[in-house]
Amino acid sequence: MPTSEAAAIAAELRTAMGKLTRRVKHEDRIPLGQVAVLGVLDRDGAMTTSDLAADQRVRPQSMARAVGLLMEQHLITRRAHPTDGRKSLVELSDAGRAALEAERGRRAGWLAQAIEAELTDEERTVLARSATLLERLATR
Repeated sequence: MPTSEAAAIAAELRTAMGKLTRRVKHEDRIPLGQVAVLGVLDRDGAMTTSDLAADQRVRPQSMARAVGLLMEQHLITRRAHPTDGRKSLVELSDAGRAALEAERGRRAGWLAQAIEAELTDEERTVLARSATLLERLATR
């Protein structure tokens, strides 16, 4: 059972991180679900639509719609599965990789500007150290 101090820190941190996440999402130009698919393909490489659905915890029909929209925008491409002729793989196109990088850049750019505008040098140092701690908690 966590101490009352740890529980209070956890509650404040969860609230602050939620607000920050929602604010950063305002910079998005591509819908969140589509960005998530592009991000998975960037990190993990080509996948089947079924594998993408399982990764994102959505129904295969929902993922098929998302994949269709991304293909219409030329952000992903489809190719034959190398070992199973009944399946196909989707992967990032060059345009998809560029769109994903632009999306990530907008998010990081807004956050960098906010850090410069709102925080003192000392606060930036504390925030930098805190990022390491948050990463450690996230991987627990």
